[in-house]
Amino acid sequence: MTERVSTIAVRQRIGDLLNRVALRNDEFIIERKGKPLAALVAVERLEQMRRFARRNALELLAEQKPSPLTDKEAGRLAEEAKLWSRRRASKPRRKAKRHKAK
Repeated sequence: MTERVSTIAVRQRIGDLLNRVALRNDEFIIERKGKPLAALVAVERLEQMRRFARRNALELLAEQKPSPLTDKEAGRLAEEAKLWSRRRASKPRRKAKRHKAK
């Protein structure tokens, strides 16, 4: 089972947590202000997850039909998508106006 720990607890008990991960294969979700931030897992588990993701990605690519786009067109679209997402992430979000009930 994965245990949840705060960033402060990680700072205070990093040695103990690392020993538990290495020796007992425990896993931890590191949270900041109650929100998941990172995971602490054994290297073997990380490699297993990477192999699984790589295998599934290769199977997905093998199942896909060839793209009608050239490599140059696909690269241009990828660049546009990257720029669009960066611009969107950098813009401050507006808070919704609250209407008072009359």
